[in-house]
Amino acid sequence: MKKKKPELLAPVGSFKCLATAVSAGCDAVFFGLQEFNMRSRAQNFKLSDLPKIKEICGPVKKYLTLNTIIYDEELKEVDRIIKKAKKDVDAIICSDIAVMMLCKKYKVPFHISTQCSVSNSETAKFYKKLGARRIVLARELSLAQIKKITKIIPVEVFVHGAMCVAVSGRCFTSQFLLGESANRGKCVQPCRRYYIVKDDRGNELKVTNHHIFSAKDLCALPYINELKKAGVSAFKIEGRNREPEYVDVVVRAYREAIDNDLGSVETAKLLEELKKVFNKGFSSGFLFGKPSANDFSNVEHNNATQTKRFIGKVTHYYSKIGVAEIKINAEDLALGEEILVVGKRTPLIHKKIESMEINNEKIERAEKGQEVGIKLPLCRTNDEVYKIIKN
Repeated sequence: MKKKKPELLAPVGSFKCLATAVSAGCDAVFFGLQEFNMRSRAQNFKLSDLPKIKEICGPVKKYLTLNTIIYDEELKEVDRIIKKAKKDVDAIICSDIAVMMLCKKYKVPFHISTQCSVSNSETAKFYKKLGARRIVLARELSLAQIKKITKIIPVEVFVHGAMCVAVSGRCFTSQFLLGESANRGKCVQPCRRYYIVKDDRGNELKVTNHHIFSAKDLCALPYINELKKAGVSAFKIEGRNREPEYVDVVVRAYREAIDNDLGSVETAKLLEELKKVFNKGFSSGFLFGKPSANDFSNVEHNNATQTKRFIGKVTHYYSKIGVAEIKINAEDLALGEEILVVGKRTPLIHKKIESMEINNEKIERAEKGQEVGIKLPLCRTNDEVYKIIKN
C-alpha cells in the first residue's frame, strides 16, 4: 500500500494569511479565535467568521486552537464555542483536559497541543486512550524519539518557525517581568531582547552575543525525508503572528520539499527563499541532539534578506484586461522593482514591474499621488500594495 503523504499545516492569524495559505498549497490551516488561544496578539478571528473561513478553505482542513489554560469561570464560554464551532472545523487543538472532555461531549475530533509537552510513549498512550486523534509533540524531541511515538498515534511536529528557549509554553519570564502570561497566549518575548549581564557590585560581563536567551528559528526543510521515514503524519509551520508573505514563502517551500525528493541544489535554493522572510537564523532544533551555542540568534528582530514597504492601494481592477489601478500613497515605484499585493480575499501576489501606464501612456516611474495601471492577476479594491526592499 502506498504510504500517505504527510499533511502540511499553515499558520493563519488573519484573513489575508488564510487566503494566501490556501493558495500556496497547504493541506490544512490552524487558527485561533480572540479567546483561549496561544497567540492572543495575532489578529485572530471571531466565532462568527467560521463559516467564511470554511468557504475560503474548501477542501483544506481547518483546525481551531483552544489551547490556553482554562479557568472555572471560562468553562461556559468554552462550551459555547465548541458547540457552535463543531460544524465548521475538522478538529480542535487543545491542552486543557476540560476542553478535551467538551470535545468528546459534542463529538468534535481533538488534537493534543504542543502545550502538553508530550515527549514519551506512555503519555502518548494516555491521550490516545482519552480519545485524541493526533498529538502535536513537544519541540524538544530528537528524530529517534519522534519515531518511537509515531508507532502509537498519528503525530504532528513543528518543522519551521520560532523556537522557545524554555520548555515550550512553560516559561514565566513574560509573566514575572511584564504581567503577561505565556500560558494565556500573551507572551511578549522578553527572551528576544539583548541583555547586559552584571554582578551584585555593578560589574558588567562582556559577552559575544547579547541575545543570550534568543533561539534561532527551527528549519527542518533539509530533513523532510528523514521525518517522512520516521512516520510523522503532519508537518506544522509556526507563525500565526507573521505576515502573508511569510506564510506564502514558507508554505510553498515546504510544499515542494514534501512533494519531491530534492537534491542539494534544490534544497539550497529553497533555503535562500526562506531567508527572504522573517527569521532569526536557522537551526535544526532538537532533531539530532540538544542545541548548542551556535543555535542562539545574534539578532533582536529580523534576519530576513528582504522586507516590504507600503506604497499604496488598489483603487480598481479591470478584469477584462487584467489590469489593476493603484494609487501611489507613499514613495515612488519604478520599472524593475518588485511589489506584493495582498487583501482579505486576495492571495498574496508577487510581481516584478515590467510595464506601467498612466492615461494609456507607458511610464518608467510612478510618483507619490499618481494612479498607475499595472497588469496583475485578480485583485480587489482596497488591496494593499507593498514594495520589496532588499536588505
